[in-house]
Amino acid sequence: MPTSNIDVLFVHANAAKKIYQDLAKDYSAIEPPIWAGMLASHCRIKGFSVDILDCEALHLTDEQSVAKIESINPRLVCFVVYGQQPSASSQNMIGAVGLVDELKKHKTEIKTLFVGGHIAALSREVMENHPSIDFVCQNEGVYTISNLLKTNLKDQLDKVLGLGYRKDGGIVLNPPSPIVAKADLSTEMPGIAWDLLPIKNYRTALWHSYPNNSNRQPFAALYTSLGCPMKCSFCMINIINRQDNEFSDGSAIFRYWDPEHIIKEFDFLASQGVTNIKIADELFVLNANHFVRLCELIIERGYKFNIWCYSRVDTVRDQYLSTLKKAGVNWLALGIESGNTRVRKDVTKGRFDDVDIRSVVGKIRDHGINVIGNYIFGLPEDDLESMQMTLDLAIEMNTEEANFYSAMAYPGSPLYGTARKEGWKLPSSYVGYSQHSYYAQPLPTKYLRAEEVLAFRDEAWMKYHTNPKFLSLLKTKFGQVASDETLKSTQIKLKRKILEDQGLLSV
Repeated sequence: MPTSNIDVLFVHANAAKKIYQDLAKDYSAIEPPIWAGMLASHCRIKGFSVDILDCEALHLTDEQSVAKIESINPRLVCFVVYGQQPSASSQNMIGAVGLVDELKKHKTEIKTLFVGGHIAALSREVMENHPSIDFVCQNEGVYTISNLLKTNLKDQLDKVLGLGYRKDGGIVLNPPSPIVAKADLSTEMPGIAWDLLPIKNYRTALWHSYPNNSNRQPFAALYTSLGCPMKCSFCMINIINRQDNEFSDGSAIFRYWDPEHIIKEFDFLASQGVTNIKIADELFVLNANHFVRLCELIIERGYKFNIWCYSRVDTVRDQYLSTLKKAGVNWLALGIESGNTRVRKDVTKGRFDDVDIRSVVGKIRDHGINVIGNYIFGLPEDDLESMQMTLDLAIEMNTEEANFYSAMAYPGSPLYGTARKEGWKLPSSYVGYSQHSYYAQPLPTKYLRAEEVLAFRDEAWMKYHTNPKFLSLLKTKFGQVASDETLKSTQIKLKRKILEDQGLLSV
């Protein structure tokens, strides 16, 4: 094997089929591995040679991926285990651990490192369960990775903060590493290494493309901020901010790049002809000094983007909406969660209790911005009546898209700690954390079994997306193709093991 000049190869494994079932072929998005791109950029400015292998975007099997890794022959292979949202780290473990095991069968001497939300939450457990993993990062991993690369990967490992490694048959978790401070983001994490990614291979979600004549490619996703100041019990986004080595719900730290810096990312994407853009921030519409200024910079340049981003219901203000729309924000995703105030209040720390959700949605749409309502079925206080209230609210508001989730205790979330303490059944495999997989395993509630929650969720999704009122809205706003493609997606039936085991039909 020839000597490589690559210090670290960042790898995003391919598990789309296991995670999305038959939706993977045409309907699930293929997003760029944002964290792999940011970590590669950081290591590059520290003087290390880097590359990225996106196995999903290249549609590689594990055998093909191993062959590519062997041909590159890096000093270190770093598996970056994130996904289309922070909680997807757990489901994406299924692809990463399968690939690392296959790699070790061929190249036992190659050193492997894992980084991601699930790893940050359960660092010791991940190493205990997977002997093919040599190292783990205990938080976002930025400094841990570059400091590890300064070693020969064998000696002085105890000096690398935030590193987990094997020694004398045991597992060592070093003291924590600091995360990148907000003031240092632009220098330590200057952007995504787009030149190392197959940018033309990425595609957006079906609905996101509707204002763009249903053209799903090219597509890009990026962060303009990291973290979230909220502490909702079902969310694990802040686990990568943790600064301790025990189980923690993380730290509610919100960091953002200066608009004058992050606009460079948009400049590059525009130069590549990318119009479909997802701003992956947990909450983009939060700090007006950040998001308004960035929108103004986009407007000044005259870009014609089709942007999708997230907002809290209680941070939407009339004076912001016009600017967002002019910048190309055609979609705002709102975390409505539940149509029942009691259920919602139990998990969102009193968030937007007094906000008129219907009024907020109306104002957004009055400015020509489409709304994706995000709803969760099976929160701890949910029963059949409250879940029906949530579905009724969704159907009544008839937003241009609706995402229906079943509540899961993602590692790193406060809900995960509660589930372990109470002995609630958790997924037996990583893919069980996927909302769309055959092995999906949501939580029970105080009043409902897990299979009842999942059956309700699947039926609710079908009712919404086959509702004549909804299909008429799509046709009127976006044309016949939008309505037809949505109906075609409803023909793909998700199979569910826990429903089959209980004699219930999958929708």
